[in-house]
Amino acid sequence: MPAVNHGKYEFFLQITTMASRAGPRAAGTDGSDFQHRERVASHYQMSVALKSEIRKLNIAHALIWLLMATQVMVSQLSLVSHKVVASPYQWEYPYLLSIVPLVFSFLALPRNNISYLVISMISAGLFCVAPLIHGSMEMFPVAHQLYRHGKAYRFIFGFPAVTVMYLVIVIAVQVHAWQIYYSKKLLDQWFTGTQEKKKK
Repeated sequence: MPAVNHGKYEFFLQITTMASRAGPRAAGTDGSDFQHRERVASHYQMSVALKSEIRKLNIAHALIWLLMATQVMVSQLSLVSHKVVASPYQWEYPYLLSIVPLVFSFLALPRNNISYLVISMISAGLFCVAPLIHGSMEMFPVAHQLYRHGKAYRFIFGFPAVTVMYLVIVIAVQVHAWQIYYSKKLLDQWFTGTQEKKKK
């Protein structure tokens, strides 16, 4: 192949390679908004994944709340003997208010409502975490007595009530901690998405 043609051939290959790396461009654009569209897609995917995790945790939270509410209702209405289902500890009553952050969380997710999500996070600290901390302190003397002397005076279907409720606390703490963590990450995603829209 002559030297001139060989040079033209190499030049053609370089142009072809550069075009293939750039990839196809959307009609009416010069490709400069590619990074912006990639960021929007990434934020959307992350938001969907976080919402899915929060919904799962909300369902777990709802189940815990239903168990607590059932125990309180059964005790207050005397539906069964207190020997079968013990009367609730004091911390269980304020924990019933944890339905508030749960409702706001469910309302916030469909429309990306930042205000509702913030209310959910703040009220989760007040109505979820605080009662659980108080409950662990309230039941500690009873748990200590059970551990040292093997004596229990409250039972839930034959199991020591303090053991059952400490197990509930351990599970609930993890559920609420992950709820708040994922809600904070989702909030950051929504704020970032809002800023991106303002810049555009």
